[in-house]
Amino acid sequence: MARKRYDDASGAQENHERWLISYADFITLLFAFFVVMYAISIVNEGKYAVLSEALGDAFGGRSLAPQAATTVEPVLPLSHIVNRKRLEAAKRERERMQVLAKDLSATLLPLVKSGQVRVTQNARGISIEINASALFDQGEAELQRDARELLGEVAGLLRNDPHRIEVEGHTDQLPIATARYASNWELSAVRAASVVRLFIEAGVLDARLSAIGYGSTRPVAPNDTPVNQARNRRVAVMILASTPEPLPVAVQ
Repeated sequence: MARKRYDDASGAQENHERWLISYADFITLLFAFFVVMYAISIVNEGKYAVLSEALGDAFGGRSLAPQAATTVEPVLPLSHIVNRKRLEAAKRERERMQVLAKDLSATLLPLVKSGQVRVTQNARGISIEINASALFDQGEAELQRDARELLGEVAGLLRNDPHRIEVEGHTDQLPIATARYASNWELSAVRAASVVRLFIEAGVLDARLSAIGYGSTRPVAPNDTPVNQARNRRVAVMILASTPEPLPVAVQ
């Protein structure tokens, strides 16, 4: 009987110690739970603000983020920064070309009013189309005296300008066969070269210049009347924009 009582007391003591171990395990798990909850409760305010503004724009233009005392600047992706710089450069270039186009139009105003010169601006740059009758005698490629003075004023505006310049010669479709020019190709190319040579003599850097003869391949009007044929006989001075218009790029 005494031995049995001893065993009962020993068993009670053993059960009590097992309870303490379970309690310690529970406290440890509870501590780990609160550590994890605290960790996930810390929010990156900068990322949250960026996400909130994006969601607000998508759902009505209102930001979901609470108003804060300081403004959070989001970190922009590289593609967005590059595209923005391209747009800004294109805008500055477009403004410079607009100023140059106005100056050229003012210099050529008498011929613009008479319809012999057209100054236009497009994505490539500035185009000055000059009727061939204002520059050359019929079938010839030597510049007239008045034409040399006129082009000299244009060269003065372009002398210190950095843009590349293409001079294009154009004719009508009527065939030509003289001792000097075997076809419209030769005539258009030599006329373009005559303008380029005058620009070089006026101080325009020759590395910026090129002469192109198109013959009758690029008419601006049907070659069906003498008036339209006269329009097609022309020289085009193209001042090329250094920054072409950028294509829209999606912002990621």
